[in-house]
Amino acid sequence: MFKAGAARTRLTPFWGVELTGWGYYIGRRWRRVRDDLSATALALDDGERQAVLVALDLMVIDEPFTRRTRERIGEATGLPPDSVLLTCSHSHNAPAAGGLLGVGECDPAYEDWASRQAATAAIVAWESRVPASARVGHSEMAGYTYNRTRPRGVVDPRVTALRVDRLDGSPLAVAVNFGAHPCVGTILRPWEVSRDIPGEVVDGLEAAHPGAMALYIQGACGDVNFLPEFSAPDRYQEPARALVGHALGALDRAREMPDPVVASAIEIASLPTRRWTRDELMHDRREAERRLVGGRVDVSRWRETIGRSMTNRPDDMVARHGGDEAKAVAAMCRFHLEWTGRMLPDFETRPETLATEVQALRVGDLYCVANASEFFTPFALDVRRRSPAPELMIACYANGRIGYLPDDHDILARSYAGYQSPKYCDQFPFTPESGPAMCDAMLRVIDRCLASV
Repeated sequence: MFKAGAARTRLTPFWGVELTGWGYYIGRRWRRVRDDLSATALALDDGERQAVLVALDLMVIDEPFTRRTRERIGEATGLPPDSVLLTCSHSHNAPAAGGLLGVGECDPAYEDWASRQAATAAIVAWESRVPASARVGHSEMAGYTYNRTRPRGVVDPRVTALRVDRLDGSPLAVAVNFGAHPCVGTILRPWEVSRDIPGEVVDGLEAAHPGAMALYIQGACGDVNFLPEFSAPDRYQEPARALVGHALGALDRAREMPDPVVASAIEIASLPTRRWTRDELMHDRREAERRLVGGRVDVSRWRETIGRSMTNRPDDMVARHGGDEAKAVAAMCRFHLEWTGRMLPDFETRPETLATEVQALRVGDLYCVANASEFFTPFALDVRRRSPAPELMIACYANGRIGYLPDDHDILARSYAGYQSPKYCDQFPFTPESGPAMCDAMLRVIDRCLASV
């Protein structure tokens, strides 16, 4: 008999913890809690196979965080690591657990506590399993997002929704999957703790399903934002309301899955990368050293040089440093000195591939396939097109942190995603072959879930 359980714990950071993203070395320690961060877990069990999906209101997590959390869950429940999927909402008004160089210092005590809280949510969800049923459906939501990397670039409009009910028909849990960068609230309230759009969606779904817990599964949004006009005090709730409406409509039309099977699979994908050249490393280092000579900061032509790939919005970077252009440029110089300092000692001996986990969970007709990247939309659409799954969620920022996984457009342009992201992840840049290799791995774990039953 199919059983399910849901549970939630709090992840709101204690005083002094920095929020992640939004700028280099700005010391963004939160000043106010707008809404609490959470770990929400959904445990699934068909009597033979089990899986747990954990949605985290964090910006990113790294592999050590994932490993520790899975170990804690396994010690209490006996669940194997490949049955536990941890995925982040990617709110930029939240901390990270396993950070990115220069864009928010991580707090080891908070990271360990957040891991324990995430594990606790999963354990309590597992211990509270009850006989259940499930249904899944999807909708298309156009007109609320745009591709921020190129004119007329593609977006993924798919909204996929899962509802799990107790046998008396009362809702136990709702999960929704959509891909768009959750930065709407960051622009309005950069110093506040918040779940941003994902939190608004969770609250809306729970209001529509009293007694249920909702999970927001962030999709492929490495190249996609909500439209800029929604970053306004009178409009910021519009995308969430639309998402809730589409999810509810999808669930109204959803197919019930009687006694759904549960499955999981993991693969370690090997993605090709390109080794940094010594010239590239030394160019960044010398540029930073030149601008910092004599205790003064040279700000001449920084937008065309040091700032070209470091930020998508150079004027905003200055504003985030209090309008002090010299301070902003000094921060970028500091970043160049630190990232090259990390890379130079061993860049010639590191492997020119990146090993990263790809995972799939299945509940009946729904497959949730996950990777650790900021996945670009052309790849997500390719996976959708080639996947045999009747219903598909694509979960990103999951089980680790490998930064942006851009397509050849951004790689060849040496954009922020193609050229800067690997620097703050302490990695080599991806190649045009990296994304297709990830897509192939994602399809393989979907196939394994399909064949395992």
